[in-house]
Amino acid sequence: MTKIKIKNILFIMADQLRWDYLGCYGHPHLKTPNIDKLAAKGLRFDRAFVQSPVCGPSRASCYTGRTAFSHGATWNRVPLPIGELTLGDYLRPLGMRTAVVGKTHMMPDRDAMARLGIDPKTEIGMIVSQPGFESYERDDGLHPTPLLRNKGGKLRYNDWLRDHGYCGENPWNDYANSAEGPDGALLSGWHLQHSNRPARVKEEHSETAYMTDRALEFIAETGEQPWLCHLSYIKPHWPYMAPAPYHDMYGPETFLPVHRDEAERRNPNPVYAAFMDMEVSQTFSMDGARDVVMPAYMGMITQIDDHLGRVFAMLEETGKDQETMIVFTSDHGDYLGDHWMGEKELFHEASVRVPLIIYDPRPEADATRGTATDALVEAIDLVPTFLDATGAPPADHRLEGRSLMPLICGETPADWRDSVFSEIDYAFYAVREALDVGPSDARAYMLRSARWKYVYFRGFPPQLFDLEADPDEFCDLGRDPAYDGVRNQMQSALLDRLTGRKNRVSMTDAAVFAMRRDEDNSGIMIGKWGPSL
Repeated sequence: MTKIKIKNILFIMADQLRWDYLGCYGHPHLKTPNIDKLAAKGLRFDRAFVQSPVCGPSRASCYTGRTAFSHGATWNRVPLPIGELTLGDYLRPLGMRTAVVGKTHMMPDRDAMARLGIDPKTEIGMIVSQPGFESYERDDGLHPTPLLRNKGGKLRYNDWLRDHGYCGENPWNDYANSAEGPDGALLSGWHLQHSNRPARVKEEHSETAYMTDRALEFIAETGEQPWLCHLSYIKPHWPYMAPAPYHDMYGPETFLPVHRDEAERRNPNPVYAAFMDMEVSQTFSMDGARDVVMPAYMGMITQIDDHLGRVFAMLEETGKDQETMIVFTSDHGDYLGDHWMGEKELFHEASVRVPLIIYDPRPEADATRGTATDALVEAIDLVPTFLDATGAPPADHRLEGRSLMPLICGETPADWRDSVFSEIDYAFYAVREALDVGPSDARAYMLRSARWKYVYFRGFPPQLFDLEADPDEFCDLGRDPAYDGVRNQMQSALLDRLTGRKNRVSMTDAAVFAMRRDEDNSGIMIGKWGPSL
């Protein structure tokens, strides 16, 4: 029997959404009924991890199926090298229209494009400069006025806001991400003290509403042609500012308690200490600071859920839900004051672990509908999953992840991974200067098994957490001599993972086998003493 192939893929990504801030992942107060409904008819992955807890490299790994130091886009403004293949490169040959609505945080490899004479205004130039996506509505969601001016002042969302009566040079900054004081003063969303105030923009004109509208337009416009729509929401990433009524939908009684312990600040790992000293961490560690941010963060999550309800309803009304795989995930988490940290970057669960829900409409997935799996999965598993689901040719010589289709169909391969991997290039932070390390040495790698989490800092002591005895990750065993054996085992496993990366990307494994078979027929003879008898 011929296996039915997935026709369309709706690839939804929220920005900076923690794994534990959804109803279906156990949050007792957050209202996310539409995402919960998706989990009820799909498979929820309870132990999913990103390849790097920073927007750019995490997304590059999601798009390429390769780890950060393999594809080279190790931080937010580091270009993805021009030779790296992404989702669009794999799926366009199938006739799929592959487009982004929202954020990718990818930078074009302009030097390579210039060297090869590729004009960014041509069709191939636009595809190469937008990591393989059609830029239906590319918007990375970070447009403070000085940066916008440096980019030439153009932003489609700003033009749309002006058409709806929001005047000025930068309505994104002055309306969508600012509040208004009692005296009419502009209160910038860049200042966390204003996070619990309503944005000046109407809800229906907010970024989340606008991106949802654009995704619906793309799906309707594409018609019967197969498509992948990467609906990549800008929120709940900072600036933490939600429009009414979402800005005060949640009060202190709904906040999860802050997750930190004084023991973490006593003789901490030097790299961790440097990150705790960053201004954002100091701010989130202030008494009351996170309580001002939490209403906006939680409200923006519910706002995303409400608008996803519109998308899901449209798919159901048109029958496209029966031919569309829906994936919901995030690019990384948010410390929100946990572990005395703000932002993301390091490898605690709050930062590196993400939600992942996959709905597959085909009968093969019926066995896991409404269930959850605790298999260890990684963001790089998405590309091979999409190729598997659509019938695209495999690319095992390039892809470092594994298809999740066996898990979706209710099978756990005997050789499924027993650990997950993540890494960070922190050369771009003041932390590197505080630690006095060079740009090529500011690297850290995580290997997490079911029990142990091991973090290797180049040039510094490691971290080690026993997740069975210490699920809170408060007790760092990285310098405890009693755990030398565990650290050695984890370091050996990390070395195995690092040396297993795939760098022979220009030749398939089949071509390697063929070259070996052809050697005897080439006429080249190495080491022969004389003619064969």
